[in-house]
Amino acid sequence: MSNSALPPNDQEMTLVQHLLDLKRSLTRGILVIIVLFFVLFPFANDIYLYISEPLTRYLPEGTSMIATGVASPFLTPFKLSFILAIYLAMPYVLYQIWRFIAPALYSHEKQLVAPILFFSSFLFYAGGLFAYYVVFPLVFGFLSQAAPEGVTIATDISLYLDFVIKMFFAFGIAFEVPIVTVLLIITGMTTAEKLSHSRPYIIVGAFIIGMLLTPPDLISQTLLAVPMWLLFEVGLLVGAYVMKRRATNEKKNSPPPSDNEPEPSPNTPQQGKQYDFDNRYQDQVEDDFDWDGEFDKMESDMHSIDKQYKKNQATEPTTDKSNDSSNTSGSQTDNNTK
Repeated sequence: MSNSALPPNDQEMTLVQHLLDLKRSLTRGILVIIVLFFVLFPFANDIYLYISEPLTRYLPEGTSMIATGVASPFLTPFKLSFILAIYLAMPYVLYQIWRFIAPALYSHEKQLVAPILFFSSFLFYAGGLFAYYVVFPLVFGFLSQAAPEGVTIATDISLYLDFVIKMFFAFGIAFEVPIVTVLLIITGMTTAEKLSHSRPYIIVGAFIIGMLLTPPDLISQTLLAVPMWLLFEVGLLVGAYVMKRRATNEKKNSPPPSDNEPEPSPNTPQQGKQYDFDNRYQDQVEDDFDWDGEFDKMESDMHSIDKQYKKNQATEPTTDKSNDSSNTSGSQTDNNTK
């Protein structure tokens, strides 16, 4: 396959080169996670104290968190540093993934990647901050007051960390709702009107997701479902605005109709919207097969088959007539004999 048909900055890559490029991107992401881990691990205990503050403020006086496992005092801060390193390195990891797949994207798709990466990272971190500063105080305050009389609250540090990680990722993913909504609209998979008509089902689905991802209390479920619904409305408005602006730009850039061209009647069906396809690779396939000769051969074979069919059709009536005449003569002979 020739590279002459490719753009100047685009060269054909083999499978091994693609794998090496993928390895390079993954290695960079892993190295960033390792560097962040070694930076955070010396401060792991301080970070854990900061993470556990929404719970410790509601613990009764004279009580504290406990470690039931033998290695929990070491493994829990270690796990916290590792998860936090992945959490902080996620934008860079996503950038490396985009860098790997960027050569396969169209120009208009590349224009969408940068804002999507920025806003998805921003919303992901916003979901974690919302969970820490809004949800945790309300949930832990409610749960600490709901404890039966005579029961001492002593939460295990590893179980608390698992709970915090689950909540951070749950709210971070839930806050990606506007990104998903906008992508569904601008890619043509659905329209803003259809999504607005499906609003009751989306609200019910948000509460179901909140029930599955949060502890079994009404406060945390509502605090997850309501932001998901509001963010869906934001995504709906942004998607409708983008499509409206795109339609306006296409209308401005479309050439004016000529004076000689008749205006389409209302009953004439409108033709589908024309899109500009990327045809930069259409000449890179080297095909030496003689298609013209192959079609001529097929036409000759079809002509021979048709000629043979007509010949058979012409001989069949003659055969039938000879059979009829022989039958008639035989019947006359029988009658004369009688």
